[in-house]
Amino acid sequence: MAIEMTSIVSKLSMLSTSDHASVVSMNLFVALLCACIVLGHLLEENRWMNESITALLIGICTGVVILLFSGGKSSHILVFSEDLFFIYLLPPIIFNAGFQVKKKQFFVNFMTITSFGAIGTLISCVIITTGATFAFKRMDIGPLEIGDYLAIGAIFAATDSVCTLQVLNQDETPLLYSLVFGEGVVNDATSVVLFNAIQSFDLNQLNPSIALHFLGNFLYLFVASTLLGVVTGLLSAYVIKKLYIGRHSTDREVALMMLMAYLSYMLAELTYLSGILTVFFCGIVMSHYTWHNVTQSSRITTKHSFATLSFVAEIFIFLYVGMDALDIEKWKFVSDSPGTSIAASSVLLGLILLGRAAFVFPLSFLSNLTKKSQHQKISFRQQVIIWWAGLMRGAVSMALAYNQFTMSGHTQLRSNAIMITSTITVVLFSTVVFGLLTKPLIRLLLPHPKITSSMTTTESTTPKSFIVPLLGDSRDSEADLEGHEIHRPNSLRALLSTPTHTVHRLWRKFDDSFMRPVFGGRGFVPVEPGSPSERNGNQWG
Repeated sequence: MAIEMTSIVSKLSMLSTSDHASVVSMNLFVALLCACIVLGHLLEENRWMNESITALLIGICTGVVILLFSGGKSSHILVFSEDLFFIYLLPPIIFNAGFQVKKKQFFVNFMTITSFGAIGTLISCVIITTGATFAFKRMDIGPLEIGDYLAIGAIFAATDSVCTLQVLNQDETPLLYSLVFGEGVVNDATSVVLFNAIQSFDLNQLNPSIALHFLGNFLYLFVASTLLGVVTGLLSAYVIKKLYIGRHSTDREVALMMLMAYLSYMLAELTYLSGILTVFFCGIVMSHYTWHNVTQSSRITTKHSFATLSFVAEIFIFLYVGMDALDIEKWKFVSDSPGTSIAASSVLLGLILLGRAAFVFPLSFLSNLTKKSQHQKISFRQQVIIWWAGLMRGAVSMALAYNQFTMSGHTQLRSNAIMITSTITVVLFSTVVFGLLTKPLIRLLLPHPKITSSMTTTESTTPKSFIVPLLGDSRDSEADLEGHEIHRPNSLRALLSTPTHTVHRLWRKFDDSFMRPVFGGRGFVPVEPGSPSERNGNQWG
């Protein structure tokens, strides 16, 4: 009996020690997040630095300190988990991207964005896969199967354009910002869908039927994920409009918006769809309908809450990637042949540069052929910036690499360790070196636009991106259209020559006649007299 009591006390003591260690770790990590925010503010006007690079460098320095204090056993205070990344950190980032995006520019350039994000990612994946297959077999990295090489293509085709977006201003360079931003979201979704498809197919027997099945599965995921996001966003708009929750509690309608947004992502993951695409389009629909159905105070709250959650998640990711870069377990496998790891990283960087150039310039040329107006065409300088923006690799590449080449965060094979360390090296080098050169490059190529941080885009409490229709012409809101009639095209040739205006006119007619009476939105007057929605509707109308 005494032995059992001693055993129980010992286990409780171990649990208490473990809980205390977790509390210490979380305290340190939160303190580091605060340090990143403060330093990011102090370096706001710095020619070279931005918040992403600041968080990455702080993570590396922290990893060095922890490594020294632990006697070389560990460099991080939290264990990296792709589930943590995909379930908790990525959704607020992608949702806020859709919620804050200027919908007019995004949908006007939708075909170009889709070609860059989907077709371009496929081209980049093929080039990286082919190059890695030929190079790594000559370098004696270890046993890698065809599925591993295809996964490498998907992993390193995933871009991270955060550094560029923090420098660009979507009011000063709307075309460039929408292309870089939109391509980044579609690219992430395409890379994850490609990666999941590669893991689910039997790649030992490749034939045309499998290729067609793969393409059909990809298109199904793309369309179904988009529709799920739209339906979830419309459902939230209908519920909040019909019940008018804000008359009793603004907290409830804010909570409902947040939970419905997260539900869209989890439903997509539950049904094996792309959560990234789903939550992105859910954000777009919510900003067009749901956001206008809540009270004025809830509008301000949700706008800043989503932006804050996204900001903290981004800093968290870069901070951890910096600390995990010094993980001893992964580096000890390549300590006997550091040249191989460096060579593999160099090959991957070269393939990233080549794969990026292989589609940005040709697809930009094809896109310009379809544009008549000069200001709608992508200039060569803008093409260079788009190419540069996609050279950086980030947390998506890290998470996919961990998923493919580790087991619960641990590496046992030399070939897998080389791929993990190469991924870390590519992410660090591309983010720090390319990221440091982003501000000077954009100032050199685009000297006139004002260089600002992404934080400055959230100052207005009622941004124009929330007031404009989903599709629009060169003006910013319907208020600007008063006295400017959009003429109905009188021939097929006229319709094809101004497709944006035609689609805009048809969408506005459909939206005003069918969608807003059911789902609310800007300018909609609710049935209940005297409600905040009615007053806001009269204000915007």
